[in-house]
Amino acid sequence: MPERLTEMLMDVWTPLIILWITVLPSIYMAPLNQSEILPSGSSMGLSGLSGEQKVLNRSKRGWVWNQMFVLEEFSGPEPILVGRLHTDLDPGSSKIKYILSGDGAGTIFVINDKTGDIHAMKRLDREEKAEYTLTAQAVDGDTNKPLEPPSEFIIKVQDINDNAPEFLDGPYHATVPEMSIVGTFVTKVTATDADDPVYGNSAKLVYSILEGQPYFSIEPHTAIIKTALPNMDREAKEEYFVVIQAKDMGGHMGGLSGTTTVTITLTDVNDNPPKFAQSLYHFSVTEDIALGEPIGRVKANDLDIGENAKSSYDIIEGDGMDIFEITSDVQTQDGIIRLRKPLDFETKKSYTLKVEAANVHIDPRFISGGPFKDTATVKIVVEDADEPPVFSSPTYLLEVHENAAINSVIGQVTAHDPDVSSSPIRFSIDRHTDLERQFNINADDGKITLATPLDRETNTWHNITIVATETRNHSQVSRVPVAIKVLDVNDNAPEFASEHEAFLCENGKPGQVIQTVSAIDKDDPKNGHFFLYSLLPEMVNNPNFTIKKNEGNTLSILAKHSGFSRQKQEVYLLPIVISDSGNPPMSSTSTLTIRVCGCSSDGVVQSCNVEAYVLPIGLSMGALIAILACIILLLVIVVLFVTLRRHKNEPLIIKDEEDVRENIIRYDDEGGGEEDTEAFDIATLQNPDGINGFLPRKDIKPDLQFMPRQGWRFGSLIIFSEMKGMKRKKCFSR
Repeated sequence: MPERLTEMLMDVWTPLIILWITVLPSIYMAPLNQSEILPSGSSMGLSGLSGEQKVLNRSKRGWVWNQMFVLEEFSGPEPILVGRLHTDLDPGSSKIKYILSGDGAGTIFVINDKTGDIHAMKRLDREEKAEYTLTAQAVDGDTNKPLEPPSEFIIKVQDINDNAPEFLDGPYHATVPEMSIVGTFVTKVTATDADDPVYGNSAKLVYSILEGQPYFSIEPHTAIIKTALPNMDREAKEEYFVVIQAKDMGGHMGGLSGTTTVTITLTDVNDNPPKFAQSLYHFSVTEDIALGEPIGRVKANDLDIGENAKSSYDIIEGDGMDIFEITSDVQTQDGIIRLRKPLDFETKKSYTLKVEAANVHIDPRFISGGPFKDTATVKIVVEDADEPPVFSSPTYLLEVHENAAINSVIGQVTAHDPDVSSSPIRFSIDRHTDLERQFNINADDGKITLATPLDRETNTWHNITIVATETRNHSQVSRVPVAIKVLDVNDNAPEFASEHEAFLCENGKPGQVIQTVSAIDKDDPKNGHFFLYSLLPEMVNNPNFTIKKNEGNTLSILAKHSGFSRQKQEVYLLPIVISDSGNPPMSSTSTLTIRVCGCSSDGVVQSCNVEAYVLPIGLSMGALIAILACIILLLVIVVLFVTLRRHKNEPLIIKDEEDVRENIIRYDDEGGGEEDTEAFDIATLQNPDGINGFLPRKDIKPDLQFMPRQGWRFGSLIIFSEMKGMKRKKCFSR
């Protein structure tokens, strides 16, 4: 207790002692000990002494000074005396006048111009301004002339503990993993104090916890917050509210303090296993449920959150491990049981499964706490449903020969109703798959018959769909694809692969191969094609050509002799019989055309026409055709030129201003020449009846009618024209 009392007395008296030591010497400053600070010749100084001390003044210098002190936040009924200016030039009369200038002169600091006393007129705040620089000067009171140069000095505001610590970044939020050991770092806080950090303990801070114990602790000087209890469980309490205090004066009594709050949240770790809400689950499902459809959900709860709460589900035991599967819902963390294979009520009516839920992410620090998994039993009951018919096979493959008779049975499909009631089944063909209606089916027994003849060479495969429908419930329908392959029979004779025309050179040699031909057969025998070639019986002893069978079902035609001539015979026709190896064999006769041609010495065909003999030596057929084309072109040019010249000499266009007469009238009677002016009248040329068979007479004027324009016609033609200035009429006969 005495020690505590001593500490309290020290807290009270320490600031007063410091104030006494630092402030009072600034008011009553001892002379001589700082005499070298001011430049020589200075005679003004700071004084607070009476005339008795003047005997100690040296004759050349006054009081030595350069700074004053004033306590901040000091207030009283009268202005506080900061200091006094005095010069040894002052004889004690009123002739000396003191002048003060600089920071706050006249407002904050006021000087008595006669005595030199400086007073602070306002309460000062060191945190607002720590020091003031002023200039003092002594002048003659009558003339205001300076008695000495101005002197600069500083008034410092002495700090007191008037600012409490502040947490500028508060309030704080921090996190720490749950189940952490004692002393685990949580966060660090920082407080600031606006007081002078180098003067006293006004800014010396000490931190402590006001609220939040015993869970957390704080380092008094570093403000580091740590855990104080082990194994704090987030699932028990997730958030803690901690109050931190910062106190100046080193934490002693009389110091100012500030507080802030720190919200500390425990983050999750995987320290809890999943747990099923119930140990047994019951589900029921109809047997016609589609594959992949969900049957039910199971849930394993985990007190952890986020990644630590994720669980995976598996079926580890049971009689339906291959029928069902379980997956995890990433949103709800449920286990979804789905159908993997079709169900059949008539075969099995219930299943029992054992499912397991296990954490995906396991923290090795807590592995000793036990297995992070749990199991539950799932029972699934299968309910009966009206199922569609079931075919005995998922697909059918049938074969039929292309020469099969109409209404012959190709094959049969079978189906049954899997339900207990076993409804009768009726069969039909989906006609969208048999548009030509080539097949029929017996509705009762499913036998497929042929409706129209088949041709393998036209269509080898036919794909139809058979529909099975329950007679008691027409909505129960099943379909099955049926592929029908048409088998080949030997019903096509072989023939040449293409129309061949062989060319034989006049200068060819005996035994020379004229042409090699091949044959094709639309049939498709199992052992492949094998063709036989022969000449017609009457052509076996052909004196000009012979044939030779090659490998690969090809045939070569050879010349028996040389000396073929185009003038003697230009074209030879060689009938060839082609037979296959089918049962029965099929054969056909194809004729090969052999044309005799003129060839070069190296066997290149040049001409195959007889007319080539009359051509001049040295000119080919191409050159003659080019010459002929040039001649025809010249004739066309000459004809066009003559025609254009003729039309130019006989103009048919007459200008409008010359009283154009555009109607042309044909007369069959002969004109009388230039002197015959009474043979016709101008109105006759304008009468269209003259063209319609009317034969005008010279003594009768034709009716005045206008006729449409007519094209040129053979016979007599009257052309009427008017010549400028003469008005002459002429009649020509053509």
